[in-house]
Formats: sequence, structure tokens, C-alpha cells
Amino acid sequence: MFPEQNPSDMTAIPQTAPDSLAVALSEGFLGLANATWEKVLLSLATIFAAWVLERVAIRVVARSFDEGAQQYRLRKGVSYGLSALALLIVGTIWIDGLRQVGTFLGLLSAGLAIALRDLVADFAGWVYLLWKAPFKVEDRIQIGQHSGDVVDISMMQFSLIEIGNWVDADQSTGRIIHIPNAHILREPLANYTQEFPFVWHEIPVQVTFESDWQKAKAVLTEIVEDETRELANAAREALRRRPGRVLISYEKLTPTVYTSVRDSGVLLTIRLLVQPKTRRGVEHRIWERTLEAFAEEPTIDFAYPTRRLYRAPEDIADDSAQARILDALKRSVADVDLHD
Repeated sequence: MFPEQNPSDMTAIPQTAPDSLAVALSEGFLGLANATWEKVLLSLATIFAAWVLERVAIRVVARSFDEGAQQYRLRKGVSYGLSALALLIVGTIWIDGLRQVGTFLGLLSAGLAIALRDLVADFAGWVYLLWKAPFKVEDRIQIGQHSGDVVDISMMQFSLIEIGNWVDADQSTGRIIHIPNAHILREPLANYTQEFPFVWHEIPVQVTFESDWQKAKAVLTEIVEDETRELANAAREALRRRPGRVLISYEKLTPTVYTSVRDSGVLLTIRLLVQPKTRRGVEHRIWERTLEAFAEEPTIDFAYPTRRLYRAPEDIADDSAQARILDALKRSVADVDLHD
């Protein structure tokens, strides 16, 4: 039998390196339990798998459909569907372990909210776009100083193909403008096509005071009614079938020619309904027909800024006297030359 030792006489045995590593692994890395890191890895794997599936689905859609608009809608549907599925799976993974990392997530969320406030606002704008749908792809809108046709809507921004700027009559410039979604919450938004797919347009035509303005008005009325007859019927049908979310009421949808007087002549203003994307084409046809019709009417002339001078009778008399004196001098000179 060995002699019994006093516990107080025993010295502490230092831990070896493998023992320290085992303790560190059992306690977790960065203060988080191993189970938490398993959830992190599962979450990353889920996100990566969703990304791979999205890439594959987009290629399948591109090969299966030729129409650009249809491809765009299917790609967006696949992207949103896989994102929602991945979010659901990640939420399921973390739902049981949220208490273990509650403090960590709280600090992380507070830091991200401060550092990424613009991105958070963009995401909130995207949620608003999905919820209220103030516009959709292919709508023509104006937000702030930018106008264009919507070609893409994503989680952080939406894109427009620009109209206007240095190009007249709301036609495309060819530039793509990317606008953060947060602007939806901060700036006024005008939609040209959502509730009522027509806009009012005006074309001013000015004739001289000496012209037969009543005949000119009748000619313009005939031209504009012929050009927009189908548009007026379509607008009336749109109001009947699509009451929309707002009250839109017009007593008259047919074109009108208004009369007013300006310094240079009588102003005849054509007011008519047009589709936003065809405004310039309609005005082009109306102007060509107007030029041809007025060219055949001798009693109608276009007005433009002119200057007229009126002279007093005594000034005219003085000029006549001077002309007679000059004429007499010329005859005298001619007589002298003959005698020489």
C-alpha cells in the first residue's frame, strides 16, 4: 500500500496544449457555442444553394423563351421566389438559437442600422413598391427631375430609360438612369400610364389678324378629330373598365380648339388626348396636315412677330418735295452734258 498523501501537498498539474484547444473548442469560437456556428454554416450553405439555383433557372428561362418582357418577368419571379424560400429556411435554422445570440445580433443590428441606413431606406422603398405598387415595369414615370420608362425594379434600386432632357417631346435619350428605392419615400412621383393611360396635350397654332380665323379653326377641328377619333373612344372605354384606385372624371374626352388673342395674331390652341409614348408622332401628323391645308387657303396666313412702320402725311409730302428737287438736278446735269 502506498502512503496516503495530503491533498494540500499536491501540486497543480499544468494543462497541455491539446487540453487548452479542447477547452477552447468546447467553449466556442468568439464566445459563440459550436451549435451557433453550425447554424451559421447551414445558413451560408442555404444562401449559396439558392444563388446557384437562381443562376441555373435564369439560363433555362433565357433558352426557353424569346420575348424579352416574358423573360424579365420569369427571372424576377424566380429571383423573388428563391429569395423568400432561402429566407424561410434560414429563419427555421435560427429560430431555436436566437436566445443564445440575442446580444450579439442586437449589437450587430444597431451597428448596421447606423452604418447602412441608406441601404435600409432602399429596402424599405422596395417593400413599399411591392405593397403599394405606384408603378411597374414598362410604366412611364417622373420622379424628381428624372423622367423615363421603367425597365427594372430590384431590391435596392429601379432603373429608367431616360426621356426628354436634350431630346424634345418626351422621346428616349438612350441613357439608363438607376435611382435608389429610397427616393420613392422622399420625392413626388408622377405616373403617366398607371390609372389612366392617356395624357392631355396642346398644340398652339397662330394666324394673323387679317386671316379668316373661323375657317382656320374649322380646318384644325376637322384634322384633330380625324386623327384622334379612335383615341377618344379608347379613353372613354378605359375610364369605364378601369375605374382605378382614384377618382378620374372628365366631362369631355374629344379634342377641342380654343381661341385667344396674342400680340401677333389669333391663337388657336388644339387640346387633345394622346398616349404618352406617341405624343410626338401625333403632333407630327397634325402639323403636316395643317401645313398642307393652310397652303390651299389664300385667306389663312400663319402669324409671326413682325414690325410695321407708319409715317405721318407731312413726312410723305416732304419726301415728295425732296424727290422732285433731286429729279430736277439730275435733268440739269444731263442738259449740261449734252451742250458740252
